[in-house]
Amino acid sequence: MKKAISQLSKAFFDEYGVARHHIDSFNIFLNEGMQRVIYEVEAMEPLIVPSGFDAYRLVFGKLRILHPVVKEADGSSSLLYPMEARIRNLTYSAPIQLEVIPERDGSKGEPVWADIGALPIMVKSDKCLLHGLSSEELVEVGEDPYDPGGYFIISGTERVLMSIEDLVPNVPLLEIPRSGTAEEIARLFSEVPGFRIPHLFERRSDGVIYVSWARVPKIPLAIVLKALGLETDKEIVEMISENPKFVEDIMVNIEMLEEIETQDDALDAIGKKLKIGQGTEYRVERSAYLMDNYLLPHIGKGKKLRPDKAMFVGSVAERLMNFHHGNLPADDKDHYGNKRLKLAGELMEQLFRAAFKTLANDMKYSFERIVKRGREPSPVTIIRSQLLTSRISSAMATGYWIGGRSGVAQHLQRLNFFDTMSHLRRVMSPLASGQPHFEARELHPTHWGKLCVAETPEGSNIGLRKNLALFAKLSYNTPSDSVGKHLKKVLEETTSGRRNA
Repeated sequence: MKKAISQLSKAFFDEYGVARHHIDSFNIFLNEGMQRVIYEVEAMEPLIVPSGFDAYRLVFGKLRILHPVVKEADGSSSLLYPMEARIRNLTYSAPIQLEVIPERDGSKGEPVWADIGALPIMVKSDKCLLHGLSSEELVEVGEDPYDPGGYFIISGTERVLMSIEDLVPNVPLLEIPRSGTAEEIARLFSEVPGFRIPHLFERRSDGVIYVSWARVPKIPLAIVLKALGLETDKEIVEMISENPKFVEDIMVNIEMLEEIETQDDALDAIGKKLKIGQGTEYRVERSAYLMDNYLLPHIGKGKKLRPDKAMFVGSVAERLMNFHHGNLPADDKDHYGNKRLKLAGELMEQLFRAAFKTLANDMKYSFERIVKRGREPSPVTIIRSQLLTSRISSAMATGYWIGGRSGVAQHLQRLNFFDTMSHLRRVMSPLASGQPHFEARELHPTHWGKLCVAETPEGSNIGLRKNLALFAKLSYNTPSDSVGKHLKKVLEETTSGRRNA
């Protein structure tokens, strides 16, 4: 039995290693995340266009990442291996090339491949020169065959990105507030790539539910549903709940409509709450923009998705009512089913998004400056590749990340192999170590099999700095259309099985 367990353990580590979660996450960033950021920005549109054109923009196309190289003083370049980067205090990075397509008056010109900077490459990732090498080949290039990878080399220093623990996005969590006028609340973080907006649904003692999001203050539930296109009181009731026990609760909310009869009236009421001036028409237009773009952005943007957003808002209101009547328990924020980990790939995508948007703005400034001189600049000449490179390298060297978070990138501990293994599997909580947070620090039953139940530092960080269990495996975001496809297949197989029976 002992021999069998030993063989299974060896097989697990031979296949997954201790840093596979970081490597897989970074590979997803290389293959999908970077291109997703490029498509988000889409194009650079200058305010000043060259003479002879009515419209001009530079469209961003495909992205390609080369292998890590080092440029010598004489201008030559050669492949760079991690060991050489450590010895020579270099950054183990690879050039990034972007396809830039000039579009003049709607007609696209010849695409140009331009260098936009260098990206630090994770050791043992798909773009690393050590990827796929056998133990003998690793020894030949001066590398340790037992090195797990999963870290970066910045100016000769090994840096590892911490896994960041956060609450699950796009899911409302019920709780009883410790202060304020609300009796029950539902918190929700609506998140899309590069976008995260907190939402708050609160039920007060009089039964009225208020909705807040972004900079929009407390808006009564019925007004929000009316603004999303529900015309009659009957539609509002059906959208919230058809449970007869909730009729009184729903009617209390509908009474908040008062003189509001149409969708424009509801949007105007929201505009007045926001103190938007310049007339009714502008208030309605501005309020509609805020609802279409900042209310539940994970569902999508635009007028077409208003019915879906109304359905989501109604379902959260029903959960609050069930919670108030004791039909649902409060959600446990410390339950690990309500947590998600931000791994190296997602953290790098955040950093690359901010750096690339800065580069696009700099391109716009350089383009307009040259156009003022009466010339049409080449896409290659307006790109300062060092700008993106320095932004990324600086964040990874200091550990200061997007959103004001610090300590994200840390110097990899090499005291012994167990120390290195522990550091690669460390999990950080976003909670401040100076605050009590007693419940967050405690061991939770759902940690079993996911987090190490013994390893945590003493002192102020106890319980806030954790480590993944050695045999824990992480799953990654799966596109919703793929999930729907598999669910549909299972449903069809189940239905056909019943018919045959």
